[in-house]
Amino acid sequence: MTAQVIVAGAGPVGLMTAALLDAADVRVEVFERNEGPSKHSKATTMHPRTLEVLATVETVGGRRLAEVLVDHGTPVSSTHFAVLPDRLDYSGLDTPFPFVLLIAQADTERFLADHLRWRGVPVHYGQAVWGWEKTDSGLRVRVGNRARAAAYLVGADGAHSRVREQASIPFPGVPPTMVGFVADVELTNPPVAARQVWHRDTGYVSAVPMQGGVWRLFGAEAADTGLTSEQVRQRQAMPLGLEELRATLRRVAATDFGLRAASWISRASDSTRRAARYRSGRVLLAGDAAHVHLPAGGQGLNAGLQDAANLAWKLAAEIHGWAPAHLIDGTFCYEHERRHVAEQLMANTLAQGALMHTFTAGGKALRDLVSDLISRGGDTAEELAGWLSGLSLSYPQPEGTHPLVGTRAPDLPLTDGGTLHQALRHDRYLLLDLTPDSGLAELGSAHIDVHAAPPPSGIWSALHAVLVRPDGYIAHATRSTDPLNLATTLAQWTTATGAIPTAAQGLLG
Repeated sequence: MTAQVIVAGAGPVGLMTAALLDAADVRVEVFERNEGPSKHSKATTMHPRTLEVLATVETVGGRRLAEVLVDHGTPVSSTHFAVLPDRLDYSGLDTPFPFVLLIAQADTERFLADHLRWRGVPVHYGQAVWGWEKTDSGLRVRVGNRARAAAYLVGADGAHSRVREQASIPFPGVPPTMVGFVADVELTNPPVAARQVWHRDTGYVSAVPMQGGVWRLFGAEAADTGLTSEQVRQRQAMPLGLEELRATLRRVAATDFGLRAASWISRASDSTRRAARYRSGRVLLAGDAAHVHLPAGGQGLNAGLQDAANLAWKLAAEIHGWAPAHLIDGTFCYEHERRHVAEQLMANTLAQGALMHTFTAGGKALRDLVSDLISRGGDTAEELAGWLSGLSLSYPQPEGTHPLVGTRAPDLPLTDGGTLHQALRHDRYLLLDLTPDSGLAELGSAHIDVHAAPPPSGIWSALHAVLVRPDGYIAHATRSTDPLNLATTLAQWTTATGAIPTAAQGLLG
């Protein structure tokens, strides 16, 4: 059967995109140029908001994907910002997952691939997407030495994306100025717990325990900062071996922690780029194909998975013919919303880079200042925790809309059992009925589930209806219970023409 969507790239972002499209009843296939799944840890940090999205995907045995990953990973109740000594506390966050989950990227990919296999979604390894041509009905995608028909192509094929290149989408940004290292290693004399070392004369090293006795090391020497982009390219082209890594650790931290073996060693830079467009006709970009930056705080993986969550339901609605124009290329479209997030992410990681890599007296003073502000808690720590966790992320709010529009819906308890996040489906909205008599049930339709809930306090207390998108963000919030007003609004979100759904017409008299 012909795929409606072909996904290029079987990393976490490509696999997640496929899983969410499949959950929205879209036929999808994934093609990966590598011969098999990655065996390396790579991105190891998963934040609360990502786990919330994974909790909406039901897999074999009725379990949610987030449950599977949490069982396998290591929850940690705090995280660092710019490798500062004082850490951000996640334990009090308003989420079912008040922690960072440490889990190897290889394991994340494996569980996503297992889910797709269970669902019957093909994932093809050793078959690269090389390009495509437009046809009357969609695209003819070149995969290896053959062509496959599809309506859409999603490029989740990494920072050097062939899909982006073929689409002639520019990839501008801030050139790199430093080269660091990242490695998964075995240590004979590991620190007692996670450890960060920062010296203005030598550089910094962070050591974080992973599962199975493996330690993640990352850092940079002071001498490898303040470089030209050409110097960065030259340094990155040089292989980094075990002996050089040992020597680097001794120079920076005065110890190599008894480094005895490494399963993966790589160099990293602070190159910061964003695709000029996230969509070109029937071709879309996600993850590193759309944005790259300093790998600070694991935000790259999480931003890419959130790209998938935003993209999948909108593309599914477009394929199934019920997407209004503002979801395809208007105010609420994938590119507009995720470009906004990428701009914030770039600023965030550039700021962290300045705190991490300014090896001067002023740099140390700035680190001490920000770390002290974090240690005091309050607004600064809360704001930074909101950034990294993804919980405070919000999408641009059109003028005149309720302040909740574009923000994440909390995991409210529902009157009929369960919670709001558990009730989310990727092919429909959730209309939260906050009326005293639960009087909005008849507004349900093929694309809207209605669930009642006790009105929360605060800004929610005066509301009677809240429309929650499949990705968990609020589309509309109102005090009105007028059926004409509500049915008209729902039509604006659930029909390509704006016509009022048949199921709601009876409410109009």
